[in-house]
Amino acid sequence: QVHLAESGGGSVHAGGSLKLSCVVSGLPFADYCLGWFRQVPGMERELGAIAGIDDDSITYADSVKGRFTISKDNGRNTLFLQMNDLTPADSAMYYCAADTFCNGDQDYWGQGTQVTVSS
Repeated sequence: QVHLAESGGGSVHAGGSLKLSCVVSGLPFADYCLGWFRQVPGMERELGAIAGIDDDSITYADSVKGRFTISKDNGRNTLFLQMNDLTPADSAMYYCAADTFCNGDQDYWGQGTQVTVSS
């Protein structure tokens, strides 16, 4: 059974940092494209960052580029998202996801971790 478990969310002031983690089980971690998405109530879920199978296959949304860093630890089956210079616009529920065929269709989702940034 596939399970994705996010952690690391919380409340910070603008300019602060958080590091999210997502522990993945039930699938061959190193063979999947993995990503972070975020969603504000009433809005569509949007991409944050995607890490492909290769270390150089990384994509960031323009809104987080230069501030967020996605990384993977294949030995620990864990996906990370280092978030720096946070702004209130980054406040959202953050989800990790796994994409079996790396085609943009996420097959598995975690339950999310809340990030709240105050001004």
